[in-house]
Amino acid sequence: MDPTTLTIASARASLDASEITARDLTDTCLQQIERLNPELNAFISVFHDVVASGAEQSPLFGIPLAVKDLYDLAGHATTAGTTFFREQIAERDAAAVERLKANGAVIVGKTSTHEIAYGVTGVNPHFGACHNPWDTTRIPGGSSSGSAVAVATGMCLGALGTDTGGSIRIPSALCGVVGLKPTFGRVSLRGVFPLSWNLDHAGPIARTVRDAAILLQAIAGYDPLDPGSADKPMEDYLLDIEGGVRSWRVAVAAGDYFEDLDPEVATAYAEAVSVFSDLGAELTSLDLSFVREATLANGQMIGADAAAFHRERLEVNPAGFGADVRQRLEIGARLSGKEYALARRAQSEMRRRMEMFFTQYDILLTPTVPIPAPLIEGADALEQARRLTRFTAPFNLTGLPALSLPCGFTSGRLPVGLQIVSRPWGEAKVLRAAQAYEGVTSWHDRHPPGLSDQTH
Repeated sequence: MDPTTLTIASARASLDASEITARDLTDTCLQQIERLNPELNAFISVFHDVVASGAEQSPLFGIPLAVKDLYDLAGHATTAGTTFFREQIAERDAAAVERLKANGAVIVGKTSTHEIAYGVTGVNPHFGACHNPWDTTRIPGGSSSGSAVAVATGMCLGALGTDTGGSIRIPSALCGVVGLKPTFGRVSLRGVFPLSWNLDHAGPIARTVRDAAILLQAIAGYDPLDPGSADKPMEDYLLDIEGGVRSWRVAVAAGDYFEDLDPEVATAYAEAVSVFSDLGAELTSLDLSFVREATLANGQMIGADAAAFHRERLEVNPAGFGADVRQRLEIGARLSGKEYALARRAQSEMRRRMEMFFTQYDILLTPTVPIPAPLIEGADALEQARRLTRFTAPFNLTGLPALSLPCGFTSGRLPVGLQIVSRPWGEAKVLRAAQAYEGVTSWHDRHPPGLSDQTH
């Protein structure tokens, strides 16, 4: 079987029809990892002796998945991409991993991450750079770099990432897959290495919208042991996923903040917006440049929260961090209490403003990132973070559900992502809109080319 064409849904159908076995699926992904990982560096560790257990009736039973190396997996190290935790062995699974296993998923490995998840390039000085499978001279995005690369290349059928300023959606956009950041508090963060206690989100990366819905259905839900988890009713994310967007009120992000785009990204975005018009949605173009304040506040809070969490390591052994991460931590440590208080106030005001916004509109469309994947060589990690988080970070600050899915390619065959945002706890609405778009386009059917003719 061709691992690059498998989805969770199609693999499930083949398993149910006894056309393949769970062992076949796992072996196919492990062989793909063996073939591609030396070049792409998507996995930091691979588990060969894994078998399916749990609920055999689950859509995830026997499905090979991967988790970012921020998630605890009992008996394995959670390095968070830094040498500080290379030997830190988890005693129990993270809550989201527990739920995957209870649903019969097979965890084939842990994926690479930007150091402590604090960056978007996937260039890690301790474990090596992760490479974009569409062009290995370019970054895959981050910090959930390995998860997006692994899904895009069929090294697994789905993966978990984390998202504090765009770290699920950015690599998904740059690698041509689907990435969903749920509402803050929808998926438990227990057992997930933190970057910012106030902004971290856990969520799925998958090849299709339906697969993302299947994964979210498995991992979402209230966890009383996680202080950030919200006790909110859950929807069946697959129930109305094919319902379409006819007569929906769709806001289209415009204004100077959203119009400073690479020309090919701008073209793909405009064409994606027109698809929603063809699907019967009522479109309204709005100047949303005010979210610039949310991006700034999000960045300040991440820096301060990360510096607080790593305060002892930053004081005792700052050289233990890579140069870009150390610089960002030091900037965060210098943030004053007054500045942090103002950022938190901006968060409260922006959350309320967006809640009111979504009483008038069903969804919001934006580009996911303003540029195609930059080159690894010579990349300034801090500058890339400023550029690539422009459209994603506001929805970490507000905690809103946001999804990226493929909406085109540049002339250089680099993927372009469309971001769909909705009201708090509106994951089903986001997924339904994304499914409507995916159902009439074919961008998700494209796969990275052979890697043998590419060079680093």
